[in-house]
Amino acid sequence: MDKLYDKLGGKPTLEKVVDDFHKRIMADNTLKPFFANTDMEKQRRHQVAFFAQIFEGPNEYTGRAMEKTHAGMNLQPQHFDAIVKHLTEAMAAGGASPEDTNAAVARVNNLKGAILNK
Repeated sequence: MDKLYDKLGGKPTLEKVVDDFHKRIMADNTLKPFFANTDMEKQRRHQVAFFAQIFEGPNEYTGRAMEKTHAGMNLQPQHFDAIVKHLTEAMAAGGASPEDTNAAVARVNNLKGAILNK
């Protein structure tokens, strides 16, 4: 069985999806403030590597654990839900099938507690 990473199209597709995902986040006034002091190029590299790892691709993510990354941000469930919505839309726009998008989003949902520090 193919790994989710390969079914999604590997790193080139993840890079496109992350670019679209970040555009959607930065256009969302409920999320944009969380990224006000973020180096978005560095964020892009981390995000691509992180998604690759959780989608069964290469393990090249060197960033902090989700709990540490999001500590003190006071993220609420509606923020997480908005992120998932933007990711879902970016994946669909990037050509991911509904099944693969659902599988990817399920992996992100598994991190909800860590991201929300709950």
